[in-house]
Amino acid sequence: MAETTLTWKKNFTFDVDLDNHHLTLDASKENGGDDNGPRPKGLLLTALAGCTGMDVVSILQKMRVPEFTFKLHVSADNETDHPMVYKNVVLQYIFEGNNLPPENVKKAVHLSEEKYCAVSAMLKKAFDIKIEILINGELI
Repeated sequence: MAETTLTWKKNFTFDVDLDNHHLTLDASKENGGDDNGPRPKGLLLTALAGCTGMDVVSILQKMRVPEFTFKLHVSADNETDHPMVYKNVVLQYIFEGNNLPPENVKKAVHLSEEKYCAVSAMLKKAFDIKIEILINGELI
């Protein structure tokens, strides 16, 4: 079972308890908040990146891929009408390292996106997710 508890503090600030970790959610100052933490909708993108990122690292480690660095950049546009859901979501997997095997990297990303990442599986029901993979600055 998954659980989280939010406790309202003031204005739009909430204290969040998730898996015995605390974080703060808030609205921007333009929207009546105090900007004390991230917005809930943005955390969807963070959850997506975290889920697939952990998968990819785990898979590449099991493949014994040599030392590398890895960043994951997620971008999304908002619809212009309420509820202003995300559209045009792009996951950009950015790898740096010597002798990185492109086929292994592609396979790890594909396995995460198609088999292992539950967050991706859920969000794909709401919007399309475009994938880009870069190794040492080159799109593969």
